[in-house]
Amino acid sequence: MTAVLAFIGRNTLDFLRYVSGLYDLSAKATYWTFVAPFKGRHVKWGNTIHQMVVAGVDSIPIVALISLFIGIVLGLQGAYQLAKFGATYFVTALVGVSMTRELGPLMTAIIIAGRSGSAFAAELGTMRVSEEIDALEAMGLDSVRYLMVPKDLAMLVMMPCLTVISDLSGILGGAAFEMAQLDKTFSMVLWATRDALVMRDITTGLIKSMVFGLIITKIGCYEGFSVKGGAEGVGKATTSSVVISIFLIILADVIFTTIFYFTG
Repeated sequence: MTAVLAFIGRNTLDFLRYVSGLYDLSAKATYWTFVAPFKGRHVKWGNTIHQMVVAGVDSIPIVALISLFIGIVLGLQGAYQLAKFGATYFVTALVGVSMTRELGPLMTAIIIAGRSGSAFAAELGTMRVSEEIDALEAMGLDSVRYLMVPKDLAMLVMMPCLTVISDLSGILGGAAFEMAQLDKTFSMVLWATRDALVMRDITTGLIKSMVFGLIITKIGCYEGFSVKGGAEGVGKATTSSVVISIFLIILADVIFTTIFYFTG
């Protein structure tokens, strides 16, 4: 019993320390992003644009390709079930609504967590191990302002953009299946998609994507800043950033989906 209680207590304290550290880092990032610019401490836009290219533009091919395949799978599964009721016309609505409200932002976030979130952790972790962050702070420069805020802003801007690309790719994947197997024309699919979607479907996904982007940045940067133990610590931080980010992304998705469901 003592060992069990010790295990619970130790893990509870570790969890509280993690949440406290994450909160402090998020508060600093929020200050440097939204408050400091009004006091003459400008954002490093050059670094921000670079992060937009690295984390956003370079991710377009993989996001679009995976979303295209997801759209095809949705079309296949939807048609398999709806054909039993002679309702294959609603395959278009199924693909469109599923992609914009749920799968577009969710799959984009998971891809970016694995691609960019891990890169954030590895980059900052390597800088921590090599004492570059300590040197930066010794010169009187704030590491959060110079290293994390550009990533935060880049993800806030690029995640909705990538989500839109994911939505379009998924809808195109579903359209390709419908044209090949359900004898629909491209214009028929477009009109059916337009009839099925409302603006709330799109804005719901975009709001989720911005929250997911913040989660990815906060976790990746926190893990990077917290690295200890050399190269092995960098590897552990990189792995942890992906696992924790995906867990929190799905948790946030459940919360927001529930809120949108009951307020819709």
